[in-house]
Amino acid sequence: MKDRTQKNEMTDAAAFADKSATTTVEVPSAAVIPPRSPFSQLLGGDLGFLPVLLTLIVVAVFFGITTGGIFFQPRNISNLVVQISTIATLSVGVTLVLLLGEIDLSLASVSVLSGVVMGVLSERAHLPAGIAIIGAILSGSLIGFINGIIIAIIRVPSFIVTLAASIAYEGLLLYLLAGQSTLILNDPFINAISGSATSYLPDIYGVGLPTLVLLVYVGSLIWTHIKRQQAGLRTASLVQLVIQIVLTAILVEGTVILFESYLGVPYAAAILIGLILIVWFMLTKTPLGRHIYAVGGNAEASRRAGINVTGIRIAVFTLCSTLAAIGGIMAASHANSVASQISATLLLQAIAAAVIGGVSLFGGRGSVWSILLGALIIGSLENGLDLKSQGTEVKDMIEGLVLVLAVIVDALVRRAQTRSGR
Repeated sequence: MKDRTQKNEMTDAAAFADKSATTTVEVPSAAVIPPRSPFSQLLGGDLGFLPVLLTLIVVAVFFGITTGGIFFQPRNISNLVVQISTIATLSVGVTLVLLLGEIDLSLASVSVLSGVVMGVLSERAHLPAGIAIIGAILSGSLIGFINGIIIAIIRVPSFIVTLAASIAYEGLLLYLLAGQSTLILNDPFINAISGSATSYLPDIYGVGLPTLVLLVYVGSLIWTHIKRQQAGLRTASLVQLVIQIVLTAILVEGTVILFESYLGVPYAAAILIGLILIVWFMLTKTPLGRHIYAVGGNAEASRRAGINVTGIRIAVFTLCSTLAAIGGIMAASHANSVASQISATLLLQAIAAAVIGGVSLFGGRGSVWSILLGALIIGSLENGLDLKSQGTEVKDMIEGLVLVLAVIVDALVRRAQTRSGR
């Protein structure tokens, strides 16, 4: 009886295969689909960054007009980039955590604490600058590792863990300063990172390094385009590729020319771009980056696919606090001191820069490059309002309003893209 049943099933399967082989599937003709213009192809991808870019342009043009052109002077632009370096560096760490669908509320405390560690090692223990900086970075990494262990293994919500950690680390930095509200940094190497008149790359590096990175980027675009064509995969049009290369070249070389017309490329800007390049490469070109996006998109599916979700979470929180430590070092160098006071807006600005740049609060979506737009909007608002001698109350109201509008427009565009199937 069993053999007869198996024989019938095999007969049915064979009949189905024969029927499928003789079935003609009508494929719609390509002529029915109206061709898209190169411009529409260029804008056919993710438009989430465009509202933020337009917001940045509007803010810059407004302050450029109302300040009589002072806002666009090379000196002011250079200072603006140095000022946002700390926020942007913290935002890179925030991006990694948000990609997992988690949150880290201890970033500001970790940043200041790491700066204090560096200051204490340098000024009180009289250790060389290199050792003091390494000690500060390692302290941030250790803090992130502890946070990750509690969140990933003990499974305490990240909101609770990092909020409690923020309070604890704030107390620890007060203990390290031993009642001293401000500790002056006298080491010339530390102050040269972003706090002195010599904190600029020599012209050969300030011009050569960005140009080299640009050439590598253009080469990778062309190589990827050719490989995808050879593999029969969907590729961008030639017009779109050329426009992307030209716009990138104009942006990079224009920024370099602007910096070089003042004192050169600031060390802080070089460090920030270097960190973004490293994190971008990790997220887009390595298994770790693909796993981060996968875990943020669906942790359970990632676990069933064999991804070490626990290890990914620990690694991300460790990297996040490490980047916060680097941001704290840059902030301490810029101020030539470390203080017991933690900025009340540093954490919120770091998170806002990432979210405005298009990083999803629910995980699995976002680009590390786009946070520059968010950080530049925040920095431009503060810088422009300072040039207009506006009070703190005006700055807070305008910053909050612009940030909310940028997020609303970004959300509306993304919703429209979802409805249109893009």
